[in-house]
Amino acid sequence: MTAPIITEIRTLDDGPLRAGLETLLEDAVASGASVGFHPPLAPALNAAYWAGVAAQVESGATVLLAVHEPDGTLSGSVQLALCPKQNGPHRAELQKLLVHSAHRRKGLGRRLLAAAEAEAKRLGRTLLVLDTRLGDAGVPLYESAGWIRAGSIPGYTLEVDGSRNTTVLFYRQL
Repeated sequence: MTAPIITEIRTLDDGPLRAGLETLLEDAVASGASVGFHPPLAPALNAAYWAGVAAQVESGATVLLAVHEPDGTLSGSVQLALCPKQNGPHRAELQKLLVHSAHRRKGLGRRLLAAAEAEAKRLGRTLLVLDTRLGDAGVPLYESAGWIRAGSIPGYTLEVDGSRNTTVLFYRQL
């Protein structure tokens, strides 16, 4: 069996790619991932989000990595937001590590994380940061991959029912 392939996406102009990314985000939100949106994800919000990412990718401010299955299906993605500040050329933020629910528990999240770390190193970034909701599936993944829990912020995310959740901050020195 052929393994899924991780590639860097340099433009989001491709219609099927954009549709795949929108499906991926919709699936993540519908399955309860804390990625900034409440379910059900409105198609207009989804499209606007990826339009913003497209601009960041095309400007070089963000690196977008994607996993494609052998049949071409998009099964995951992750973003690396590069710090543009004079005091931050050594750091980046890991954002939106997404794996489609039909492809979870196969090591794709771990592979995407490793690929993002390798790309960060290639770009001279030696410090990565990320945040995730306390209790989410990402917490044990990041911890097992060597990320260090730096702390937490109570009440950081506002949920659709009005409740608030804690976010956990992680960092990794490469």
